[in-house]
Amino acid sequence: MPAREHIERAPAMYMQVAQRMADDIRRGRYQPGELLPSETQMVEMYGIGKHTARAAVAELRRMGLAESRQGKGSIVLASGGVLPATSIDRSIQRTTKGSWSLPKTHEAEAPAVSRTTLDGPPALLLNQQDQDAINVDRMIHDPATGTRWAYRVLIPLATAADVPTLADKPDAEISDLYQQLADAGLNLSFAEHVTARTPYPDERAALGLSDASPLLITYRVTTDADQGRPLLCEEMKAPAATCQLTYPVTPTKPAAKRPTRRRSSSV
Repeated sequence: MPAREHIERAPAMYMQVAQRMADDIRRGRYQPGELLPSETQMVEMYGIGKHTARAAVAELRRMGLAESRQGKGSIVLASGGVLPATSIDRSIQRTTKGSWSLPKTHEAEAPAVSRTTLDGPPALLLNQQDQDAINVDRMIHDPATGTRWAYRVLIPLATAADVPTLADKPDAEISDLYQQLADAGLNLSFAEHVTARTPYPDERAALGLSDASPLLITYRVTTDADQGRPLLCEEMKAPAATCQLTYPVTPTKPAAKRPTRRRSSSV
């Protein structure tokens, strides 16, 4: 049987159009503040359908080269584009008295509590595949920009068994959950895992997304630092086109190296 040959696939048509227009923007054909061609004009210019034209403009927005203006169309941004309008502060602070503090958020609706079976990335990060957990769903919004993002807290039943107060009010503020774990004598550490993907249809509907621009997805895992045991997982899904995540970065000292013992040579 002959060896299988690798075939390079051409980029999707909307990507080709977006790249052509991006090159035109960089060369100065379209100046900052100018309107890009309308969908109808793009159909005539490139011989494409309206859906392809719409997807190409959405890609230019993801590149940070253009933005849509209500009632006007798509406008070219200044060189380098702009940062997304909504900044999501992911910092965690602890006061001198030992209490926990997180940035203030605005809930679009009341939290929904349910029971679930862990799977996917949260299950892997918690090392709790197919185990039961308490699930708390929140929808957060930014009043200034109208951006919405989904926030989910997963409390494994194994963690709730060790800290029973967690099950009494699982939809308490996240800082309260941290406090309950700390009050139980646990030394907490945190790690955040960030990825991105195209949203599913139900996610687009829930977050009010008009196109398939990618989602930023974070998984924050709270761990018992002494035993290395994962305790909680917080999952956040936010539209990448309109949101940026900000983190304080605290340098940590590398682990001390153990001295190498020299073997004694026998005479």
